[in-house]
Amino acid sequence: MRLLSLSPTVLEKVKSYKWDGIIEKHEGPFDYGSSNRFTEPEFMVINGFNVLLPVGRSHHPNITIIRCIESADGNALTIFLKDTTYVDNPRREFLDAGYVAVCDKFPDEDFYLAIVYHEWFMVNNSGVMVEEEDNIH
Repeated sequence: MRLLSLSPTVLEKVKSYKWDGIIEKHEGPFDYGSSNRFTEPEFMVINGFNVLLPVGRSHHPNITIIRCIESADGNALTIFLKDTTYVDNPRREFLDAGYVAVCDKFPDEDFYLAIVYHEWFMVNNSGVMVEEEDNIH
């Protein structure tokens, strides 16, 4: 799916949507119509879903999806990703390349739009063992 393939009415609605961001100490909200954060935005296909993130298409080759979680009703996605576009030292990726996006399904359309896009320290808790008595029920 291409952004320019949207009808002018839908494209104008997309431009009016806001997204919250904390990126390099800059905080939102920003809107898709006047954001200088990205140029030439385009949909990405993430786990079979068309998703618009607040980044330009030049970022796409540098983005790796770590995890994509669909809500039970299918109206939201939570995406953990790595974007190495501005990372010069691979040893700093866990500090500088992680992002989390919360995306809502756009009304009456077949795509999702990020409403939250924040920096994220890429933590991996898969090796952490929790004692049964430490679990909170």
